[in-house]
Amino acid sequence: MKYRRLGTTGVYVSELCLGAMTFGTQWEVIGALGQAEADALVGRSLDAGINFFDTADVYSTGDSEEILGHALAARRHEVVIATKVRGRMGPGANEVGLSRLHIIAACEASLKRLGTDYIDLYQIHRSDPETDIEETLGALTDLVRAGKVRYIGCSNLPAWELMQSLAVSERRSLAAFRCTQSYYALAGRDIEHDTIPLIRDQGLGLLVWSPLAGGFLTGKFTRDGARDADARRAAFDFPPLDKDRAFDIVDAMEPIARAHRGSVAQVALAWLLAKEAVTSVIIGARRMDQLEDNLQSVDLTLTAEEVARLDEVSATPAPYPAWMLSLGDDRRPGTSRNLAARLRREA
Repeated sequence: MKYRRLGTTGVYVSELCLGAMTFGTQWEVIGALGQAEADALVGRSLDAGINFFDTADVYSTGDSEEILGHALAARRHEVVIATKVRGRMGPGANEVGLSRLHIIAACEASLKRLGTDYIDLYQIHRSDPETDIEETLGALTDLVRAGKVRYIGCSNLPAWELMQSLAVSERRSLAAFRCTQSYYALAGRDIEHDTIPLIRDQGLGLLVWSPLAGGFLTGKFTRDGARDADARRAAFDFPPLDKDRAFDIVDAMEPIARAHRGSVAQVALAWLLAKEAVTSVIIGARRMDQLEDNLQSVDLTLTAEEVARLDEVSATPAPYPAWMLSLGDDRRPGTSRNLAARLRREA
């Protein structure tokens, strides 16, 4: 296992992070794992060198945090625990969102469930259009100053909103997001257009969720239907993706997997680990064999040619204004004539 710096924090986390979304019996379609199964998965992850664990209060309505906390209790000091706030945790009008009222109450509840007196990384799960970002950041800052949270991060924010939050933090001397947790996979490369350039510029970490596109990039599916009826995506078709394009990607991954005597899933994870912007890839498992397969991805090193092949087959059309910027710089001699010719060809 290798370790990568989390943004500019100086904290190093394992390049694979165990996600606890499968822990807890309330989300049966996701995992429905009890304490004994979670203990086994967490123990094996620790033995493999994983020191980073991710959950959220909304996962199985708190059960995931409680189960993870019990599984890590004896080794709490060895690990980095990340959890999230934003989702609905009860029927009350204020038991949801990113208001100061909900964030403070939610953090106290997460601390209790996790069985710890501090959270290493506290992340907003997504934006809340009902709450001013300055209030959210102010509440998170107070938690940091109180020692209940070490660092703050965000998840699923559009690039403009992430940049806005960083500007508010700087202007108001508030705690700033140190990383973003975002969907990134061979079948979903949207963040390459805006978010990844932003985090490189601002020195943020990138935590990847659903690196296998909800299980699609495991090779368990064919154009005729699922090979494995037990696969999560067979019952929970998420995240959304262009399946025709995704099947083409899997077709390109299979010979690479055979060449490395690995699995298609390992190739998908290895491709992400080859990306400089990636800090840690969050893996989830319902069974020990799934975890073992994912763990082996750290030993699968793709060649430059293999990465280029996967980049090509998974490439997505650049959105505006990215395609305009790709036309070139007309400050250089001759570029204007070349640009005109290119535009004529593409017209």
